[in-house]
Amino acid sequence: MARYLVIVESPAKVKTIKKFLGSNYVVTASNGHVRDLPKSQLGVDVEHDYEPKYITIRGKGDILAGLRKEVKKADKVYLATDPDREGEAISWHLSQALKLEGKKTYRISFNEITKNAVKASLKNAREIDMDLVDAQQARRILDRVVGYRISPLLWAKVKRGLSAGRVQSVALRIIADREEEINTFIPEEYWSLDAKLKVDGERKLLTAKFYGTDKKMTIHSKEELDEILKEVESAEYTVEEIKKSERTKKAPVPFTTSTLQQEASKALNFATAKTMRIAQQLYEGIDIKGNGTVGLITYLRTDSTRVSEEADANVRGYIAASYGEEYVAVSEGKGKDNNKNIQDAHEAIRPTDVSRSPAAVKDSLSRDQFRLYQLVWKRFVASRMQPARYETTSVRIAAGKYRFTVAASKIVFDGFRTVYTEAGEEKEENNVLMKGLDKSSRLTKADFDTKQHFTQPPAHYTEAALVKTLEELGIGRPSTYAPTISTIIARRYVAKENKNLYLTEIGEVVNHIMLQSFPSIVDVNFTANMESLLDGVAEGKVHWKTIIENFYPDLEAAVEKAEEEQEQVKIEDEVTDVICDQCGRNMVIKYGPHGRFLACPGFPECRNTKPYLEKIGVACPVCGKDVVIRKTKKGRKYYGCEDNPECEFMSWQKPSTKKCPRCGSYMVEKGSKLLCGDEKCGYVENMEKKEK
Repeated sequence: MARYLVIVESPAKVKTIKKFLGSNYVVTASNGHVRDLPKSQLGVDVEHDYEPKYITIRGKGDILAGLRKEVKKADKVYLATDPDREGEAISWHLSQALKLEGKKTYRISFNEITKNAVKASLKNAREIDMDLVDAQQARRILDRVVGYRISPLLWAKVKRGLSAGRVQSVALRIIADREEEINTFIPEEYWSLDAKLKVDGERKLLTAKFYGTDKKMTIHSKEELDEILKEVESAEYTVEEIKKSERTKKAPVPFTTSTLQQEASKALNFATAKTMRIAQQLYEGIDIKGNGTVGLITYLRTDSTRVSEEADANVRGYIAASYGEEYVAVSEGKGKDNNKNIQDAHEAIRPTDVSRSPAAVKDSLSRDQFRLYQLVWKRFVASRMQPARYETTSVRIAAGKYRFTVAASKIVFDGFRTVYTEAGEEKEENNVLMKGLDKSSRLTKADFDTKQHFTQPPAHYTEAALVKTLEELGIGRPSTYAPTISTIIARRYVAKENKNLYLTEIGEVVNHIMLQSFPSIVDVNFTANMESLLDGVAEGKVHWKTIIENFYPDLEAAVEKAEEEQEQVKIEDEVTDVICDQCGRNMVIKYGPHGRFLACPGFPECRNTKPYLEKIGVACPVCGKDVVIRKTKKGRKYYGCEDNPECEFMSWQKPSTKKCPRCGSYMVEKGSKLLCGDEKCGYVENMEKKEK
């Protein structure tokens, strides 16, 4: 009997795939990559055509030895690694490491681990696509030369253990730019004005929002508000116009890697790395009671919203049977698949079998697996359903020369919303206007509701928002979003608190050096263009070494220049007046992974350390003691009282010695302005040059 060997990446897939194939198939795993560039050296021969030097990854020798034994016994070898560029590269590395030349070797790939998909892939076996392999090689080598040429510079100029990366440094810059926007943002005051109106014959009051005159107006100050109130206080209120219309809300498209990461963050509070880890488990296979090991979702690294014809027909049949024919979408939900960056022939992330509802598999899944599977399942079913339809009513009310508006809507047909609503989306209440309201209705002013507001700065990036930005800018690919974010957090360039990402002191230093010495590497357009060139390699239009040839000499020149010109940011051991309570020496300031701290200069005999509290020369507005620079546990800088926790004063912005001339509160520095620390006051003035 013929013997066929199928090599997959993950041991978790072995069990799932084995049961689909006959006894003459042996399924085994490579446990991911088997060869890579060496860690101890650059591994790229820049003198000889940028030839990469691959070695067996440490610990993979035994796995390769076992695979070689299986190869000898096999009549045919099928390389069944993941269906993307990285998977293609792993197949090529396996073919090289196992010396499969001359052996009947085939590449197979599938977007879902189901019996039909696996069997179909065997019928459509092909050769390794070297264009995809070369695209992956080019990415790996670009990342390697950037990391290995710039990181030593950071070690020399700042501290050991830092790193630079082609994509991570751009992500860091994006966060730093947002932090700069937030720090220089000056809030502007505005007011809202609601009129509570009594409608004759109705007990409930009608709330109408101030609109303006014929044009929309913003009320900028209390003075402007008082002027308007004078006019509308005694005005006659009449219904000027009632408009009724219908609006529709389209069903969402199925998930891509990016949109799944964003929605899982918003709806389930998952970090991007956690989303990918759980999605990997659902893709590779879960032991479902009564079914054995089953792959529940399709491949998780994709930027396509395409769906196979078979899956499309199945989900439409399911919707018709479960919800009724009127819920089935007329035409296929279209995504933005005109995006030229879509990798290969991928599908969207969807359930492998739509009839396997979340409730049916709940008992076989962990809580997190169930929640993520339910999210994927609901989104996919919703994508093939009719839009939701609403009847909207907008009313314009005249009050002298000013206008107020009221808007209401009620759902006419729930469509896809029977199954799915996005996280954070406001529930559409059946906010129906009073039935008797028409142009002849008599309105009487009952009360006014006025509120002071201030414009808010742009929000700090969350992981989900950063993924969305990276995707929109064309930086990185589905497989790189989660590792990029994990790296900048692990390096402590960025701190994550309550979902938000904040730049740390060390992140600020690294970003400054990168901007100064390697502006092209942290340039968004340059990085996006590089991704387009890598896509060109995958399509067979660009030779992969051409990209390296054009990139490396400029990088090398920039590194040499930075080595000469870049100042050292190493912080010397500054002696303080704090006495070591163990040996009596004056303690010194040291610089560690979390920033500055106090250490005894008698190390290693005396190992005493203390937190370093840098005074800023400002008295605490609450108790009068010194304000010092503090750090949160995750490295974010803030200003607090040296007497904490007895005194609870804290501020994210640096307090000033100047008091607010309007209310007497303390003021804070923001960009080139001084702002009152009391947000309700809202006083702002330009900072004097000396203060800057």
